[in-house]
Amino acid sequence: MALKITDQCINCDVCEPECPNGAISAGEEIYVIDPGKCTECVGHFDAPQCREVCPVDCIPLDPDHVETREILQVKYVSLVAAGIARAKT
Repeated sequence: MALKITDQCINCDVCEPECPNGAISAGEEIYVIDPGKCTECVGHFDAPQCREVCPVDCIPLDPDHVETREILQVKYVSLVAAGIARAKT
């Protein structure tokens, strides 16, 4: 499943630089997550880094974008191959 940022977001700017896929960007009012780039950090880390640093816990799973861990892994490989995500070192 991709993640999403709720309207509880306080625009603290800590999540965006933590995303290894560049899936987080500033929206009109709050930060947003591109579900096409979000892998919940599968391929990079054991846990989604945006959720780890969020001070208000406003990044739940997005029920509109249900994906298995296997699908997230395939997405990660595709993003790295396209040069969108940074490869795990």
